[in-house]
Amino acid sequence: MSLNERNNLTLWLAVAANALLLYGCVRWEAVRLSDAEGVLREWRALFSIGFGGLMATVLNQLLGVDLKGKLVYWRRRHALPGHRAFSEHAQADARVDLAKLRRKYRGDFPEDPVAQNAEWYCLYKGMRDDVVVKDANRVFLLLRDYASLSALFIPLLGTLGFLLVPSAGVAAGFLAWLVVQYLLAKTAAANAGVRLVRDVLALKAATGR
Repeated sequence: MSLNERNNLTLWLAVAANALLLYGCVRWEAVRLSDAEGVLREWRALFSIGFGGLMATVLNQLLGVDLKGKLVYWRRRHALPGHRAFSEHAQADARVDLAKLRRKYRGDFPEDPVAQNAEWYCLYKGMRDDVVVKDANRVFLLLRDYASLSALFIPLLGTLGFLLVPSAGVAAGFLAWLVVQYLLAKTAAANAGVRLVRDVLALKAATGR
């Protein structure tokens, strides 16, 4: 199973879990199965929830890398940690031998955020098959997409919650969960992205590859 296939399976499980949670909220005040109108209303709710989850998945695929980075790091410009690879992350990681790393750049690291990201990406391409880097990249991409999906759940599933859930309090609780889920996912994704950048820099300084 490829990296994308494994991540997509996990993301689909996240969509299904949120859809099931919303369905549970709809069922908070159970309908009588003998009530034909209630059964029809329940089927409409199931269809709406499934469609909402599907739309979130489709929109997540349409979001560009830059927008996903902004949703994770809350920066308007130069959102990715690679934009601060040398000015911040190389300095902050005790594993990075700065003296060795500086020799590659004749004592001067790139300073412009765009140049830092481009140079870091060149380093990444040279060691992307390393097991440490590959694992860090898989986790970052998964969490980044999960954070983006979670952000889309808030307006899509959150709105459906207020339309379909009989109790306004339960609908508000579901919306609160969606917000908390996004904040947790975006924090985890941000940490995973920093870890990827620092792993690449540390390996480059240690191995010189």
